Amino acid sequence: MNKILRREQLNESVVRIEVEAPRIAAKAKAGQFVILRAEERGERIPLTIAGAGGGAIQLIFQVVGGATMSLAQLGEGDRICDLVGPLGMPTPIEGLKRVAVVGGGVGCAIALPVARALCEQGAEVVSIVGFRSRDLIILEREFKEVSAKFYLMTDDGSAGERGNVCVPLARLLAAGEQFDAVITIGPLVMMKFVAETTRPYGVHTVASMNPIMIDGTGMCGCCRVTVGGEMKFACVDGPDFDAHLIDFDETIARAKTYAAFEKEARERHCNLYKIKGEHRA
Repeated sequence: MNKILRREQLNESVVRIEVEAPRIAAKAKAGQFVILRAEERGERIPLTIAGAGGGAIQLIFQVVGGATMSLAQLGEGDRICDLVGPLGMPTPIEGLKRVAVVGGGVGCAIALPVARALCEQGAEVVSIVGFRSRDLIILEREFKEVSAKFYLMTDDGSAGERGNVCVPLARLLAAGEQFDAVITIGPLVMMKFVAETTRPYGVHTVASMNPIMIDGTGMCGCCRVTVGGEMKFACVDGPDFDAHLIDFDETIARAKTYAAFEKEARERHCNLYKIKGEHRA
């Protein structure tokens, strides 16, 4: 069992925890993830490693269903039932010199370690992050620390520039800005439109996929995605794929499979977790 060393509420529904996991921390690379259960009879959920060091890993998650509600109830000193990782392939960043990292919502928690790893290898990072509104913004300071240029977008214009992440990306590309790659992480619809924005310019674009996942070893097949007409498993072949080859429409349809189940799980847990961020140990 892994002890929670620190817990922080980043906004009303997003939590950051630091978990004692020395073996995972020693090997984890940007883009890799873990699978955990908060409690013995809990659901297995994949979470990307948002940071690693000092024998611990950081995990950032949004409280959306029963499993994440259970995890959010744990406080500093509590222990996660089980945790396995690092899983998946690291994000391919070797040799990249100038990269646009495009994150949306809680996907920014996955985009940040990629941006940080690029910065540490000497690449110029242009970060574009988007949120629905000011009160949902996370990790702004951290992105600015590793970015040569930083663009903040909100749907309602309450912070940064009004609009979605494709607005500054399209503007930069139209102005002749050159990138070795665009790496996008966020909601499926957002990543689909990022891919369509870069497609006319022939810019290599990578999307991080987080489909339904159970075992994390490629055995169950639940995390399958169609890439270039071939079936791939996000847990072992990814989670990063060429965004211009991903069948986003198929993946979006599959993501809705358990919508009713998640709604029921939220309703079962709603009396145990207050979404405004009040934590019950």
